[in-house]
Amino acid sequence: MTNTSSFAKPQAQRVLLTAGLVTGTLDIITACTYYSIRTGNNPVKVLKFVASGLFGKEALSGGAIYAFWGLLFHYLIAFTFAFFFFWIYPKWKGLAFNKWITALGYGLFVWLVMNLAVVPLSQTPKGPFQLTQAIIGAAILICMIGLPNTLITGKYYAGRSDSEK
Repeated sequence: MTNTSSFAKPQAQRVLLTAGLVTGTLDIITACTYYSIRTGNNPVKVLKFVASGLFGKEALSGGAIYAFWGLLFHYLIAFTFAFFFFWIYPKWKGLAFNKWITALGYGLFVWLVMNLAVVPLSQTPKGPFQLTQAIIGAAILICMIGLPNTLITGKYYAGRSDSEK
């Protein structure tokens, strides 16, 4: 067996690509749908809000280019979380124990990172903390990031020997 990193293997790259695309797509569709239903506003504003993390308030009133940047940033974040989960999964044996608990834990981890680090360090407009919105946001991340990452990555690592991981 070679010492090649699992990231260099074509099958691992497909898993990472799948996990990033699936979680990014599920999350943004859910966020846009929820926003549109809750506010009645155009869901493109969600993408502009994401872009405002780097570009500031001008992104909120800007054109389609900011929506494009928001989508790009969103997928970059989704791929980062997919990559991190793929990397940590074989190192922490407890993640394979129960997919539902793992999904719950990883979704909450993503929520904490986003809400305690990424968003506060960004230029997005900040509003007051709302418990209901926090619970809904965490539930979305559990279902749309935690669960798919757990299922996709868990399937890849299932049945592999330690030397293959």
